[in-house]
Amino acid sequence: MAGSSAPRSDTDLVARVRDLQPLIRAHALRAEQRRRVTDEVVEALTDAGIFRMNVPRHYGGYQSSLRTQVDALSEVSAACGSAGFMALIQAGCAFIAALFADEAQEEIFTVPDVRVGGTLIPSSRAVAVDGGYVVSGNSPFATGCQDADWHLLTALADTGQGPPEMLWLAIPMTELKVLDDWNVSGLAGSGSNTVVAQDVHVPDRRVLPVGPLLAGEFASRRNSADPYYRMPVLLLFCAWTAANALGLARAALAEFGERIHQRGITYTFYERQHEAPVTHLQFAEAEMKAAAAELLTADFVGLIDSRVADPAPYTTRERARVRAQCGYLVRLCKEAADLIGSASGASSLNREVPVQRIVRDLNALSLHSFVNPVANLELYGRVLSGLDAGTPFL
Repeated sequence: MAGSSAPRSDTDLVARVRDLQPLIRAHALRAEQRRRVTDEVVEALTDAGIFRMNVPRHYGGYQSSLRTQVDALSEVSAACGSAGFMALIQAGCAFIAALFADEAQEEIFTVPDVRVGGTLIPSSRAVAVDGGYVVSGNSPFATGCQDADWHLLTALADTGQGPPEMLWLAIPMTELKVLDDWNVSGLAGSGSNTVVAQDVHVPDRRVLPVGPLLAGEFASRRNSADPYYRMPVLLLFCAWTAANALGLARAALAEFGERIHQRGITYTFYERQHEAPVTHLQFAEAEMKAAAAELLTADFVGLIDSRVADPAPYTTRERARVRAQCGYLVRLCKEAADLIGSASGASSLNREVPVQRIVRDLNALSLHSFVNPVANLELYGRVLSGLDAGTPFL
C-alpha cells in the first residue's frame, strides 16, 4: 500500500511538482523504454501529494480545486507525457473511489496516498451472487496498473430484463493479474497494460453502478452532501486530459525555443534557425495554438469550479460544449506540436530529443475515444442542431 510524508495541504502543490520536473524529465526516456513510469518518479509524485488531490479531506486528502489539479498535472505532463497521464488517471480514479459506499472507502483510503487505477471499458462480465458479484474478464488500457493499489474495473451484469447494467467494481490489485502487453508508440511509458480478473468475488459495498452515477446518484452517504463530489466525473476527465495536452504543448514550445539557437537549417545560409523568417512564423503559430488551448481550458475549468460553490445543474448543451472544448484544445495542442516537430529537423528524431516523443504522445491522446476531436465536435453539433447527443457519456 502506498504511503508518503506528503504535506497535509495542497498549498504550493504546483510548485512542489514543478520542482520535480528535472527528475521526471530525466526519467522520461527510461519510462518509455520500460513501458511504465519509473519507481523513482512514482515515489516522488507520491511524496509531493499529487495522488491526494481528490481524496476526501477526512482521509487526509486535499480535495483540490480543479484549477489546481489542471495546473499540477500540466507540470507533470510538461516533463513527461506518460507520467502526466498516469498521474491524471490515478488522481481521477481516487475521485471515483470517493463515490463508492462509505464502507468501501474505509477499505480503499487506508492511507491518503493510495493509488487507484481504473478504466471505463466494460469488457468483463459480472455475475450476481449472494452478497455481491463474481467478475471475470479483461480490463485493457489500465494505466499505471503495476503501481496501483486498487483497480476500478468496469463490467456488465445481466439484469434479467433489458440491457445489461454497467458496474464499476473496486478490486485490490493483489486479486488481479497484469498482462504485460503495453507496447505502443504514444504515451508509451504510461504502463497501460491489460488487467485480468478470473472469478474474483466483489462484495456489494465495492460495487458502483455507472448509470446512476452519470445521473448524479452514488452510494457514498458521507460525500453525497459535499458539493465537491457533485462535480460530473466525465467533465472532470475532460479537464484532466486537457492538462496532459497543455503540458505537452508547452514542453514542445520550450524545447523548440532552445533548439533554434543551437542549430542551423541544413542546406541554407542560416547558421542559426532562430534567424530565419520561417521559424518566426512557425513559432508564433504554434504559440497561438497553445495559447488558444489554454483559454478553452480556462473557460470550462472555471465553469466547473464555479458550480462547486453554486451547484446549479448542468444543461446538456453545457456538458456537450465541454466535451467539444476538450477535443478541440487537444487538436490545437497536437497541431502546435506537429508544427514544431516538422520544424525541428531530422536530428529531432533521436529518441533522446523530447520533441519526437511529445508529438507521439499528443497523437495518442487525441485518439482516446473520449477525447477524440472529431467525435466530440459531432456530439456538440448534434446538440446545437436540436438533436439528442447520441451518448449517455456527458
